[in-house]
Amino acid sequence: MWAQDETRIGLKTLLGRRLTAAAVKPIAMVQWPRQAIWLYGIVAPATGDSFFFEYSHLDSICFEHFLQMVAAQFPQFLNVIQVDGAPAHIAQAIQIPDNIVLLFQPPHSPELNPIERLWLDLKIDLRGANFANLDQLRLAVREILSYMTPEWIASMTQYPYIMNALSDALII
Repeated sequence: MWAQDETRIGLKTLLGRRLTAAAVKPIAMVQWPRQAIWLYGIVAPATGDSFFFEYSHLDSICFEHFLQMVAAQFPQFLNVIQVDGAPAHIAQAIQIPDNIVLLFQPPHSPELNPIERLWLDLKIDLRGANFANLDQLRLAVREILSYMTPEWIASMTQYPYIMNALSDALII
């Protein structure tokens, strides 16, 4: 069982809170370019396994390619993948590989998707950082992903309702 989503990561500086002395306004360099990459990913809450791939944009063609890559990466399994109802996920033209089943979560409920916590943590690590170009940003993202061990990913994504459902499914 996998949880899947995409996130946009760009050169525009991500802002967040900073610690300062009382009544001192934090000062940070901010840049505004609109160049970005899309990181597609899946995580397995039960094991912490993961798979990520970068695309230039979000659409059904990229999503279909990502599904084909997942199917090839994990050919020995029937991969049940939790997805949201994004237009790229529900396009009629998508050819879903035979070893993949899409499980759609309810509309307007990103909090139900465990990979959202991983994206949040990834972006916290990028907060306040400025990159000269997309290549530097890609390197920073790859470095952050390299530190995300399966144990850490499992600890971030093992929502009790998912683990209960998986344990019930294995008993039957």
